[in-house]
Amino acid sequence: MASLNVGNLGEYLREQRRTAQLSLRQLAEAAGVSNPYLSQIERGLRKPSAEVLQQVAKALRISAETLYVRAGILDEKEREELETRAVILADPSINERQKQVLLQIYDSFRKENAAEKAAENAARHSTDT
Repeated sequence: MASLNVGNLGEYLREQRRTAQLSLRQLAEAAGVSNPYLSQIERGLRKPSAEVLQQVAKALRISAETLYVRAGILDEKEREELETRAVILADPSINERQKQVLLQIYDSFRKENAAEKAAENAARHSTDT
């Protein structure tokens, strides 16, 4: 797991809050956290939990996964995978069975590509030694 980069997170949260035209107090109330605590997060003084980040994301109407990446809780590849899954699951034009089939295909492609990459790395490593 990556280390927390709370300064970057705080700056990003402040930017998102201002874009949403919310005061610190309004966002704190909407997210169900105290005003001083949210202020400390924005200034990079506190490391919020994933739960708090989820509440803040919901109040800002942004992706919680984006905040997890900013906080170092989730890496970019994991976020992309979660977002892909969320898009498939949220699509109202396909039924549940079709969604599950798409997710199975997606998983099989990811596993296949990971195995190919591992084999390439192993081959590269064996020629380096």
